[in-house]
Amino acid sequence: MERSTTLSLLPGNHSHINSTCSRDNVLKTVLFPVLYSLIFLLGLVLNAVAVRVFFRIPSRSHFIIYLKNIVVADVIMTFTFPFKVLSDSNMASTGLRVFVCRVSSVLFYLTMYVSILFFGLISIDRCRKTLKPFRGTNAARLARRKFLSGAIWTFLLILCLPNVILTSKTPTSKYFKCSNLKTEAGLYWHEVVNHVCQVIFWGNLVTVIVCYTLITKELYRSYARTKSHTGGATICRAPSRATVQKSNQGKRKMNANVFLVLAVFFVCFVPFHFARVPYTMSQTRGVLFDCKLKLFFFQLKESTLFLSSLNSVLDPLIYFFLCKSFRTTLFKTLQLPSGTCSWLTGRGSDSDSGSTHLRNSVCT
Repeated sequence: MERSTTLSLLPGNHSHINSTCSRDNVLKTVLFPVLYSLIFLLGLVLNAVAVRVFFRIPSRSHFIIYLKNIVVADVIMTFTFPFKVLSDSNMASTGLRVFVCRVSSVLFYLTMYVSILFFGLISIDRCRKTLKPFRGTNAARLARRKFLSGAIWTFLLILCLPNVILTSKTPTSKYFKCSNLKTEAGLYWHEVVNHVCQVIFWGNLVTVIVCYTLITKELYRSYARTKSHTGGATICRAPSRATVQKSNQGKRKMNANVFLVLAVFFVCFVPFHFARVPYTMSQTRGVLFDCKLKLFFFQLKESTLFLSSLNSVLDPLIYFFLCKSFRTTLFKTLQLPSGTCSWLTGRGSDSDSGSTHLRNSVCT
């Protein structure tokens, strides 16, 4: 769970290698620092608004509890971006790059896997609400979800803490990687953590796929039932064509909104974990990879890692489109009418409408 802070290869006899295989290229030292600076500013604004809004919303549902935990993870992740910008752009001192290895990058990956776990829980919750829309909640269930949330944070903190403690070596040169700072026990623990994180990701990927397959089937059944009922309701005050079209458009938008969690999960987390496998092999089995191939996998890993960072600015879309309580509180805070953006959410004047399944799957 680390991000490399290598500035360049050692000078001297390595000048030819440095010019062709050094990680210090425009992509790493210019493009990504600019992109991370942009998402830091955007994430700071969006997550500040999200924190302010969720602070006013009581935790009355499993979904809201999970979203609040993701907000906390996103805020922490956002504050790691400036350190990565300074480190990658070669503007950081040796001490700051050591801090990036020991603390900042560990926090980044910690919050990433917190988000992945809560995305899995949200998928289970959305699936449950779609398949069993009339099943309510109570104080005992809410208390169990809060305990589960605390257990997730505690487990990942305990898992990551040794990465901070065992990254304790003093760099002997200003040209170093994070792995150079780890003790022998630290390198072993880092490998263990990587395996655990892979299990977390792949387990949640399977969970998300299964849940949204079930959701898709249920929404299709619901659509088929609605279509058959609409086709039969031609006698006695049949709805006008415009009314039916407007209702169908709203339901289609609601159906699409339900899949936002799936879209954000696949955009942000799937590419990185597919790229991480060959990257890890290129680092641990160096004899199988030449310098240029190692550089390619490093750039691929960094590119997909940036997609993972986008999670901190894409999550507010989930809050807005899937959580009516969030929208209502946001509009009140901004002194906007409740029907604002209803053309996007597909919910009329932002009241619960549409099929029973969807009505009960909106932030409840």
